[in-house]
Amino acid sequence: MKRVLLVLPLALAACDQANMVSQPKSKTWDSNPFFPQNQTMRLPPPGTVPRNSPDRPVPQPASASPELLARGRERYDIFCTPCHGGAGHGDGLIVQRGYPRPPAFVEARLRAAPARYFYEVISNGKGTMLPYAAQVPPADRWAIVAYLRALQLSQGATLASLPAEDQAAVAAAGQTSPGGK
Repeated sequence: MKRVLLVLPLALAACDQANMVSQPKSKTWDSNPFFPQNQTMRLPPPGTVPRNSPDRPVPQPASASPELLARGRERYDIFCTPCHGGAGHGDGLIVQRGYPRPPAFVEARLRAAPARYFYEVISNGKGTMLPYAAQVPPADRWAIVAYLRALQLSQGATLASLPAEDQAAVAAAGQTSPGGK
């Protein structure tokens, strides 16, 4: 132990920050003969995402593909079900333990809300909901919004509103299930 205490000051003395502070460097707009056109600042390669702004806006998808809905369901299950519950009724586990109940997604005002509203709430939070911009990337926010719309459509849908092949599948499932006999 004594050896460590004797060696520690020597090791710290060997760390000279002056080399880091006074090393040769070029500032952004300095001339630099190493690069073409003597420019220090270089354009990033195409497709580069800046580390300081990974939250670049992503346009809303034109349509909800099965892949987008699957991704949205996966992200919803991870980030949203603790408060909103699996079906979006605001009955998640955290609510059952005393946290304020969020609104159900089937409320008329939320059914009428534009998709951008949900995207903004996920990004910036609202009421007691905290912002999730740091946890959920922009593309995943749109996937969650697409899944929310699917949840809204699925709740309150009538059998008559389904295509004929889906009506037949529901009828067949009802006859084969234990509760359907």
